[in-house]
Amino acid sequence: MAVIISSPTPLLLLDGELRVAGASLSFCETFGVDVATASGHHVFELGTGEWDVTQLRALLTAIAGGTAQIVAFEMELKRPDCETRCLIINARRLVYQDLGQPWLLIAVADVTDARASERAKNEIIDQLGVLLREVRHRVANSLQIVSAVLLQNARRTTSPETRDHLTDAHHRVMAVAQLERQLSESQTGDDLVELRAYFTSLCNSIAASLIGEEKAVTLVVTGDGVVTSRVSVSLGLIVTELIINALKHAFPNGGAGRIEIGYNSHGPNWTLSVRDDGIGLPNDPVTSRTGLGTGIVQALAKQLQATVETASAVPGTVVRVEHVRVALVGENEDRNSSATLSEGPRSGPTRDEPGRSNANERVAGR
Repeated sequence: MAVIISSPTPLLLLDGELRVAGASLSFCETFGVDVATASGHHVFELGTGEWDVTQLRALLTAIAGGTAQIVAFEMELKRPDCETRCLIINARRLVYQDLGQPWLLIAVADVTDARASERAKNEIIDQLGVLLREVRHRVANSLQIVSAVLLQNARRTTSPETRDHLTDAHHRVMAVAQLERQLSESQTGDDLVELRAYFTSLCNSIAASLIGEEKAVTLVVTGDGVVTSRVSVSLGLIVTELIINALKHAFPNGGAGRIEIGYNSHGPNWTLSVRDDGIGLPNDPVTSRTGLGTGIVQALAKQLQATVETASAVPGTVVRVEHVRVALVGENEDRNSSATLSEGPRSGPTRDEPGRSNANERVAGR
């Protein structure tokens, strides 16, 4: 009994008939109970009867009968002229051979302040989420204005080279603007981006300005995944550069074709691919040039700790950006099998597969 009385945790000791046999001083001080007058009375008679809660009565009765135990039962204690308190109750039946009857030990934790702090924290998080979405909405609008100015200047200039640079800059800005727009419209308020929706919006934007009726090229998004906004910015810019590159070089003379953007992940590993069914790689890899797009793709891939590889897709070309953090069992065999079926024989660096060093140069210029 001395252990119970001196316990810093609010404790109650009940007999088999749910009468108070003892209470800790911390329980009496916390809940305004006089242990001297409470001893021998039912626990439901403590105070002004605030402990007489139907569900608590049923649980304690079941414990006394040996058919249940209370683990983290949460209840509200309402006392006259006092703030309602939120309590967590744990109770166990104690059976000793040298005692004539079972006893119940009840531990009570007041978590009112903790619950209030949690609610306040959640409210702050919700408010910050609203502010963040508003900021992203404004950023998206600002970026769209910038991209519109770039596109307008691209249409006005008489220099083909300047027009190409301004148009490419327009799409790079729009890649970030589309992401900010998607994040601002997210109802969850988190920092995750659904890539299928993001890539689809990017393709629609690029198609609206670069693909006309005279150039019937279809952009298709396959696969799906969810990544953080930081990663999605890099992936979006990479996809933009690779699509622009394919539109410029894979379909000369306004030919029709298809560009497929795919994303697959397995645990921490992922592969982003952009495949076209155009004219393929040049006959002489030496004619490949490095440009701004190449540098952008390589820099972004390096940030993501990924590698860039270009190969013949038979027909067309495929560019893969691959991040491998953990070697997967059977991954090499599956990759080789897939390559054999879809890309033809690969017996070494040839015209159809320049190898990794030449592949990096082939990202932006054909």
